[in-house]
Amino acid sequence: MTLPDDLLVAYFSLEFAVDERLPIYAGGLGVLAGDHLKSASDLGVPLVGVGLFYREGYFRQEVAEGQQREQYVLNAPAELGLVRTDAAVPVEIGDEAIEAAVWRLDVGAVPLLLLDTDLPENPEWARALTARLYGGDRETRIGQELVLGVGGIRALAALGFEPTVFHLNEGHAAFAGLERMRVLVEEHGASFDEALEDVRRATVFTTHTPVPAGNETFDVELARRSLEPLVERLGVAWKTIAALGRSRPGDESFGLTPLALRTAQRCNAVSRLHAEVARAMWAHLWPGRPVEKVPIDHVTNGVHAPTWVSPALSEVLAAAGVDVAAPDPNWERTHELAPTELDRVHRARKAELFRLVADRTDVSLDPETLTIGFARRFATYKRADLLLRRTEELAALLADDERPLQLVYAGKAHPDDTEGKGVLEKVVALAENPGARGRVVFLPGYDLALARALVQGVDVWLNLPRRLEEASGTSGMKAALNGTPNLSVLDGWWDEGYAPETGWAIPGAGAATQAEQDDADAAELFRLLREEVLPRYYAEHEAWLATGRAAIASAGARFTSHRMVAEYAERFYLPAHLEARAVSRPSRAPR
Repeated sequence: MTLPDDLLVAYFSLEFAVDERLPIYAGGLGVLAGDHLKSASDLGVPLVGVGLFYREGYFRQEVAEGQQREQYVLNAPAELGLVRTDAAVPVEIGDEAIEAAVWRLDVGAVPLLLLDTDLPENPEWARALTARLYGGDRETRIGQELVLGVGGIRALAALGFEPTVFHLNEGHAAFAGLERMRVLVEEHGASFDEALEDVRRATVFTTHTPVPAGNETFDVELARRSLEPLVERLGVAWKTIAALGRSRPGDESFGLTPLALRTAQRCNAVSRLHAEVARAMWAHLWPGRPVEKVPIDHVTNGVHAPTWVSPALSEVLAAAGVDVAAPDPNWERTHELAPTELDRVHRARKAELFRLVADRTDVSLDPETLTIGFARRFATYKRADLLLRRTEELAALLADDERPLQLVYAGKAHPDDTEGKGVLEKVVALAENPGARGRVVFLPGYDLALARALVQGVDVWLNLPRRLEEASGTSGMKAALNGTPNLSVLDGWWDEGYAPETGWAIPGAGAATQAEQDDADAAELFRLLREEVLPRYYAEHEAWLATGRAAIASAGARFTSHRMVAEYAERFYLPAHLEARAVSRPSRAPR
């Protein structure tokens, strides 16, 4: 892949997961962003990341008396490898101007810039803006997103970066488009309409979730107050900007997803099925256009194989001719991997996981027992409690002496998600129930390190979202790359990745009500366990290993972040760069 020398992509995200020691991520959005930077570095795609440095990060999870407890610990940037740059950029929030420092962390060859408002010259409310990821009230959240979007554009300029393409990873950074318009209006003499078109040409926007909580909205009056200085400098009335953020006529809210969709010429969802959902969800922004013509494409997510494939498996794959770190690893040669080698590596990783379980829970799991892993955010739509809809059947599987089952759970609920915490408490109660006979565990403190141990060590990966609500679900890709078959609802990536030789699928559709669908999915889950998963594991060992080997080959060929970043570069970054360069606006005196 040959890219122009003057191409530079600025990649904005509210969270980045590049290392477990730097807890500025909550879940899949941040993990994806971290993997994106790593693959860009590996592939030589010129890119700079822009985010926020949270002094207290995301919370550390403890479980006491069956309930989640959130603990926050101060992060010391110098100890985390961050370097303070000379830049300090102003950001206007309402009628006050604050400053943001800029830290730099190099992720391979890719610089990551992290803005920080915890400066002595700022008022206390401003210093707290970058204290916690996804913390605070609505004023805090809009302040964070102004620092990310407006401050991020100014930080790039202050440090001499000249991006030609701007990639917004979710709508949190949508205010970056408004700041870029301001630069074009004030410094290049463009009209507002010209500036909007220039910004659109060079912007790529990735939408991630159809769940309302993931699409940030603000009270329109709060948005007006917060954006007022920037709007004045754009030379337009507030109603013009309000219209960009309004989802439907008459809405009294300002949405960052509508703003991003209207200010980006290239928009994409994160799986093929998610694109169908997103086009239907946002079709009203293009009135009169058929849903299938709504301009939301898709680039299915991927994961960074060198990060997620265990070193031991990487070694045996290399011996078979598969270099997981290479731009083209030759994943088809996975089929030359000796089944005994895959078995040996997996047993070792499973033993390592069980040692971790014993250290954290005092529970000794049986290494010969089929072990299912479920680990993700405890959002209700992910249905961590689906197995509990049929408690008698679950108890029978756990207690079966001939073909027993073990379950390992992990994950965090958002501090303000009462319903999600309720689901977590039910799972913890199951793990603490004497009737589970030590065959169910909940591992607190979910982070990147624990995620690696789980996807590398369990026998089956379980994902149970309500269909059409999981945009992608990259944890299943990580498991598959380690030879762990998926047992999942046909949603997100699994809708296009499932094949009978790589795992098992729950249709997840067809019922009249949500409750009926939950019941139907639970019934199918237990049927698959009884009739297909457990028999293959215990009675068809060669077939089981063949499933794992096929899972590696399929996921490697289609669901790595190397493929994902290359696809963005060829289909989005390069066309945006060339189009923006063709109509670049020379600097001239403002009108």
